[in-house]
Amino acid sequence: MTYNEWFEKQGKLHADVMKKLVDKSVDEVIEYFRFENMVKNEPDFCPLYKENKKCHDYEELNCYLCACPNFRFKDEGFEVTPEGKTLYSTCGINSKDGSQYIGDDYIHQNCSGCIVPHREKYIKKHFSRNWFEVMNKVRCDKGN
Repeated sequence: MTYNEWFEKQGKLHADVMKKLVDKSVDEVIEYFRFENMVKNEPDFCPLYKENKKCHDYEELNCYLCACPNFRFKDEGFEVTPEGKTLYSTCGINSKDGSQYIGDDYIHQNCSGCIVPHREKYIKKHFSRNWFEVMNKVRCDKGN
């Protein structure tokens, strides 16, 4: 699955959950997206939920921004390094907790050590009922 395919699929899943929460306050929506609640009530939102497994080792994980608004991707790649590796994704804030996964001919951003978008304070600061509005900078190949 490409980044774009995943992004579109996740946006639809997010919108489907939000349709159930139209009468909820911002705080109630954010609470609903807590990992424990999502595993119980939205098992198809994330493949890891079926194993009751978190994508980040963080006790208070919130899944509202399951994709980080600071994650940048381009399915065809941003550039080819002098070593011949294609850079497909990066961190827009160069998080000290992020890293790169480097393969034989590719480089991908590894966000597993970063919890920035999974903290409720961060979510509240960037909250929109439309996930795509929050994520508007992610799709570098779409000019956003």
